[in-house]
Amino acid sequence: MKAVIVDFGGVLTTSIFDSFGVFCAEYGVDPKHLRSIFGREMYAHDTQNTTPLHQVEIGTMPAEEWEMHLSGMLSEGLDEPLAASGLKERMFAEVRPEPRMVQAVIALRQRGIKTAILSNTWGGGSSIRESLAEMFDEVMLSHELGMRKPQPQIFLHAAELLGIDPADCVFVDDVQVNVDGAQAVGMKGILHSDPD
Repeated sequence: MKAVIVDFGGVLTTSIFDSFGVFCAEYGVDPKHLRSIFGREMYAHDTQNTTPLHQVEIGTMPAEEWEMHLSGMLSEGLDEPLAASGLKERMFAEVRPEPRMVQAVIALRQRGIKTAILSNTWGGGSSIRESLAEMFDEVMLSHELGMRKPQPQIFLHAAELLGIDPADCVFVDDVQVNVDGAQAVGMKGILHSDPD
């Protein structure tokens, strides 16, 4: 192992979906409805990146447009529609850094192993870069790269930026399809389920 590439949300942080659960309780959104939406948007067999989620992740749809699209879908069945502005911040409000995972990355880097973040993002991300830049050799955000996990080229790009052969990279993510994508280009993939 010469490099460790990690996802951000749900790996270096507490669970995104736990935060989404708090959001649902606060705003009256049915959690099953939210999961169904993300099931359709995230896991669609869409090699052309035509779903709105995929488009915001590769930077071809503005984050504000994605918030309008998502608020419309989440508002189904509600007495009043959800406000689109600031929806992302409200949904992610309970996400916190996961100290054990942060310390694990720091320890690896101190041992001379290259480290990187590879995250699918909904636009923005400057706060990720600023807060964690000293821990990582590279911070790679999908909306800036124009490609998203699990596309093979994003993993190859990550290895190239690090100057490490994919076979010498370990990739850690909390979504199985992304782990599968990394393994397809020769990386060792680890599905993250718990900081321990």
